[in-house]
Amino acid sequence: MALNADHLKRVISRYHQRLAHHREALNRLNVYPVPDGDTGTNMSLTIQSVVDEVRGAEGMDQVTGAMAHGSLMGARGNSGVILSQILRGLSDTFRGYEEVGTAALVLALARASDAAYQAVVRPVEGTILTVLRAAADAAAETGSEAGEDLGTLLTRVYNRAEQELENTPELLPVLKQAGVVDAGAAGFLLLIVAFLEEVTGLDVVVPERIFTAARQTAGVSESSRSTIADLRYEVMFLLETTEGGVGSLREEWLEMGDSIVIVGGDGTYNCHIHTDRPGPAIEAGIAAGRPHRLEITDLLDQAAAEAFHADQSGAEFVNAPVAVIPVVAGRGLVEMFRGLGAQQIVTGGQTMNPSTQDLLSAVEQVKAETVILLPNNKNIIPVAYQIDALTDKTVLVVPTATVPQGLAAMVAYLPTNPDARNLGDSMAAYAQDVKTGELTRAVRSSPTSMGKVSEGDWLGLADGELHSVHHDEATALIALVDYLVEGDAELVTIITGLSAPTSVTTAVREWLATHRPDARIEVMKGDQPLYPYLISVE
Repeated sequence: MALNADHLKRVISRYHQRLAHHREALNRLNVYPVPDGDTGTNMSLTIQSVVDEVRGAEGMDQVTGAMAHGSLMGARGNSGVILSQILRGLSDTFRGYEEVGTAALVLALARASDAAYQAVVRPVEGTILTVLRAAADAAAETGSEAGEDLGTLLTRVYNRAEQELENTPELLPVLKQAGVVDAGAAGFLLLIVAFLEEVTGLDVVVPERIFTAARQTAGVSESSRSTIADLRYEVMFLLETTEGGVGSLREEWLEMGDSIVIVGGDGTYNCHIHTDRPGPAIEAGIAAGRPHRLEITDLLDQAAAEAFHADQSGAEFVNAPVAVIPVVAGRGLVEMFRGLGAQQIVTGGQTMNPSTQDLLSAVEQVKAETVILLPNNKNIIPVAYQIDALTDKTVLVVPTATVPQGLAAMVAYLPTNPDARNLGDSMAAYAQDVKTGELTRAVRSSPTSMGKVSEGDWLGLADGELHSVHHDEATALIALVDYLVEGDAELVTIITGLSAPTSVTTAVREWLATHRPDARIEVMKGDQPLYPYLISVE
């Protein structure tokens, strides 16, 4: 048989089901290049985006276009970004055919392999790339045989891919040390399974030994896991830029980290890096174009974060009659909002404004029929006000313009209060009672109300307005705090970002202790990007 557009849609559905079934096993398999443990989740979410895109598509052009676009826009994590490039390679080839037969599949696998290798800045053997290339090579060897049908070709491709998957520990010492195969490669094997099942109508049994090793990794000590890689943060974003901008970003990132994958085209690229310098990695994206949908994951603390979030999902919050959803970025800030009762988090903030769809999806995911949104950024407020008209739920907006305002609003959140409008008014009042400051760095030279600002200057913002400019970070921060913290201030909260130097934090604490001795000082780790310091004054 040959595959038409409807067959391809069913392949995607089958693949999504397989990934969902094996998601946790794939998560436990993942040990390279850092123990982030989310390969199964990332691949599953990537394909969920494709499922959503292809649902209404008809005909080969629409279905293949939806596969490519859905995977690019929905790609999560290193494995998801590589998977998106594989699907793009398949889609670009299939688009030229009414039906996909052996010749088209041979060409598509070769194109997918080439595209995936080109997308990864430092390709590593023993990963999904190796198994993909083996599948492409097997297709090329068998596809030339006269009269070979698609089912026979796919069977041989599957057998070669499975064999190469089980050999990945021999190519990558870290896998052998942990006693597992490569997680991303195992996830890719399930895509071959989906094609094979659709063509033959048979149920393919994937050897249990591939996934049983996943359960054995629970015994690997934390000390041995920590030696796998030292790079702490995973940074991802979509970037609107030119090919020149992509080249510039790639060169900048080569000096900052590893696991670099940049895929896309036509002005939109999905960018991924593991790095110890998340701030500069994001700034390189800003210099190259317009980043959005930014996600930052603290890879070394991820397991603890997942446990924390699980602890916060008690009935008091999950079953509350009114849910609260803030927009925020940074693991520490996420924990703060979760701890105060937020049921969902939308990642976003400065330079990474979430879309209407991002907010709407979060609203639909919570149990409550009434939802309060905290934009925490003036540019996100107008988008938040659109959501109520797009859902059957009641959506209210507390127009917080800064993260400290959002945290203040959460203090007034009472999960047992069913009166949403009264609750919203109370949260808004709390938000307005705090003065807020933000410290960031100028990414370009520009004239301002305080004179010319040069690229690299430190900018202090008081309640959203530029107040202090200085080439020295500590000086700019102290000038901002001097303005914000008046003599009657009771509490000053300093929220440190990813790039906040300990020396600067110490300097501002000492200044406050000397010049505002009556104010209580709290320092909290927010992990927010781009803004090393957020200040709240009560």
